[in-house]
Amino acid sequence: MATEAKAAINIADLKLDHWKQGEFYESADISFGALLGLAGLGISYNEVPPGKSSCPFHNHHVEDELFYVISGAGEYRFGDERHAIKPGDVLGAPAGGPETAHQIINTGTATLIYLGISTMAKTEIVEYPDSGKFLAKTNRDGVKPRRFRHIGRPESDLDYWDGEPGA
Repeated sequence: MATEAKAAINIADLKLDHWKQGEFYESADISFGALLGLAGLGISYNEVPPGKSSCPFHNHHVEDELFYVISGAGEYRFGDERHAIKPGDVLGAPAGGPETAHQIINTGTATLIYLGISTMAKTEIVEYPDSGKFLAKTNRDGVKPRRFRHIGRPESDLDYWDGEPGA
């Protein structure tokens, strides 16, 4: 059964998902745009401990992202640049190639808290310049399977006709 959308949400009332991956990635976060009835806008609340990041360095080909720093300090890695960030900073990550790749890193001594806001594309390609990977994904409401998701590397590229009957 679908949950009825709310007009307002208080972050303190949400249950955060705490996760850790390896030595460098950790966060307590939640995505809640759908709880507000937003189909085309994603919103996440993120708490990142000192010395950690919530995601690898990446760029989106379709979706735009915006981040608002609530508390803590860190570094915004954007393309070839690095920017010190603090409460009140607004960070843009427009769709594009590796020149718009981005990552937020907590370089401070307290938890870094920020909101992430993004457009929600039905189809997206994400590149990860540090590891040379890409992600191709879809999210098709009402269609089964609802989602296609593949992570790969360009060197595993196949010929267009590979495996096709009669080709």
